[in-house]
Order: sequence, then structure tokens, then C-alpha cells
Amino acid sequence: MVALKSFAASGSTENVLSDLSLRIADATIKPNLVCAFYDCDHDDQAIIDFLRKEFPDAAILGGTSCAGIMTEAGLGGAGSIGVLLIEDADGDYGTAGVRLEGDAADCAERALHTALENAGCAGELPELIWIYQTPGQEEEVIEGLRRVVGDRCPIIGGSAADNEVVGKWRQISQGGVMTDGLVVGVLFSSGGIGFMFQGGYEPSGESGIVTRVVYGSAGGSGIVTQSCGRQIVSIDGRPAAEVYNEWLGGVLAEKVEAGGNILVDTTMHPLGVDAGKIEGITHYLLVHPDKILENGVLSTFASIEEGTRLYSMRGEKARLVDRAGKVASAATATLSGGLSNLAGGLVVYCAGCMLAVGDGMPKVSQAVASSFGGMPFLGCFTFGEQGAILNKNAHGNLMISAIAFGK
Repeated sequence: MVALKSFAASGSTENVLSDLSLRIADATIKPNLVCAFYDCDHDDQAIIDFLRKEFPDAAILGGTSCAGIMTEAGLGGAGSIGVLLIEDADGDYGTAGVRLEGDAADCAERALHTALENAGCAGELPELIWIYQTPGQEEEVIEGLRRVVGDRCPIIGGSAADNEVVGKWRQISQGGVMTDGLVVGVLFSSGGIGFMFQGGYEPSGESGIVTRVVYGSAGGSGIVTQSCGRQIVSIDGRPAAEVYNEWLGGVLAEKVEAGGNILVDTTMHPLGVDAGKIEGITHYLLVHPDKILENGVLSTFASIEEGTRLYSMRGEKARLVDRAGKVASAATATLSGGLSNLAGGLVVYCAGCMLAVGDGMPKVSQAVASSFGGMPFLGCFTFGEQGAILNKNAHGNLMISAIAFGK
């Protein structure tokens, strides 16, 4: 039998942990896995010390989330800490943290093996892998995990966030706090797990082929080892920023000339990659442009491969509010028994979407709570999202993922 409970509070680190301690003491639950997310202004060491003391036998994963968290009780807001407790005496859970030093794929592979060992399941295939990491090397991390599990196992998670995109993001596991790390969790749930990974945008009509990206060589050999990167030089043979600006109706004209940050300008107008069709409907993996660099180079928060067709996408606040609930419903529907078998959930909602929705965010938490039938859940706001889309594990931006735990 699987049981979930969520707890959340806002305020100073000391006051929040004191409040949570009292409430957890009254809860009849002995978790095997603890997920904890929190505003980056909190004291990480105090949080991990608290979690180790309260749950000495549980696997721990989590980290910072942009401007707090959300649960079935509502939006936590600035200064909030959220904890999700998952009790499953018949399941197996393990986590491991590693700093992303050197080859990120190798680091991820090692962390996965350690997490499996910590779960007592070395060499086995988890039902789901959950990851939380520092932004920047998401594709390499997925590559390392796929060396072990391929696409036979969904990889779901997010990239840790701060409140102002200034690098104050952190990750936690029972091993401690990291600023440049990866936490890998392996879940062998006795009640089954449903999941979904989607975006809330639609194509606006324009598209083009990526004809050149900036990418590096391996070591000092000068040998090109990949044809993808996070800086798009050209689309259809023309400067990428110029083409993108035309797709947006010229709103970036000044920054095309001078360069600069375009993160806020482009939240409702990301790029999309065709990920395939489900029942005749095309699904897109989203890519968020963040800067215009010299010579019209377009910087993005996800890697793009040369030869990829990029689609201009558009979003609306109302769609971003509704989509979170729909993703939660879809995840629940993939669970054996559906809503009647739901114990609770875990949600990743892009921080860029959260900031764009603004004062509409309470409706997002309400929509998820309704779709989960009022069962416990914890949601974090991230600077990158990972998930399985059409049976392939991938990294995207401005995406939403949900995990539904069966009883």
C-alpha cells in the first residue's frame, strides 16, 4: 500500500522547519522517499539537517524552486518550503547525489548505479528515474542515464531554479547540499506509477531548418564530436536571431542590433521541435531562447541539432493555467485504475511559465489539485524540464510533467 502526504509553510527557515516538525510529528506516516523543494533564500544546511533527523531511513531528493512551491493546499509563494512524504513498505527507493565535474554523462551514469545500490536493487530496471540537477548539462545527463536504461524507463525531473536567474540554485540528497550537482532517484513503486510530459503552446505557422550551431570539439584534438549546441548561428542559412525576430513580428529588432537578454520577451513565443504524433495530434518539445549574441547568434536553454526544423510557437496565460491540470489528469489516466487508484503526485512546472502566469498561479495549483482529486501533491518550479515524450527521454523548456503514484 502506498501513502503520500504533503506539508508546506512559508517564512524564515527556522520558523518553517519548526512548524513542519510539529505537523509531521502528528502524521502517521513513515516515508521511504522524501521530496523537498524550497525558495532559494532558505538555509539549505538547516533543511537537510532537519530532513536527516526527521527521516533517518528515507531516501531524500530535492532542491531550490523558483519563488517557492505548490501543493494541494495551494500556492506556497515566496519563502515557502514543501515536503512530500511517500510511504511504500513493499516498494524500493534510492537516491544519490553527485557533482557534475568533468564528463556529465559519466557522472550521471555513476549516480544512477549508486542510487540503485542504495535502493537495494543493483542491476535492476526502475519503474521511473527522477532527477534534479543544476541547469546547463541536461542533455548530457540524460545521455549518461540512457547508457544504463535506454528509453525502457521514463526519466522525469527538473533543473533547479533560483528567483532571478543568477545561479543561486542548489540540489540536495541525503549526502548533503550541492550548487553544481545532480540528484538521481530510482523508484520501484508497489502501487505503480503514471506519468505525462507536455507543453502548453501551439505553433504560430512559421518554421525553418537549423543550418548551423556553435559546438565544441573533444579536448585538444579539434575533432568534432557532435552537431548540436545551445547557440544557433543560422536558420535557413540566415542569422538565427533575424529569422526569429521576423517570426515574432519584429518585437526584438533593437536587441537583434545590440544583443542582450530576451528571456522575458520570448516566454510566450518559444521555439518547438516536432516530437511526433499521438492520435494524429503533433506534440512539440519546447526550447526557450534566452539571449541574442554577436552576429545574430541565438542562445537557448536547450540543445538543438543541425538539420532540425524549428517551429515558432505561441502561448497564452489561460492555456498555461489549464495545461497543468490537463497534464496531471493525463498522468493519472495512465495509472492502472486511474483516479480511483491515485495516492498522490509530483509535478514539475516551468518557472518561466510560472512567472508569465503571474497572479494566475493560484489557479494552476487549484487545477492540479482538482485533477488529482484533492490527493496530496508537491509541485516545483524549474529552469528546465525532463520527461518522456512518445517513449523517448528528452530535455525541454517551458514544459510541465506530472507523476501519479498508485495506491
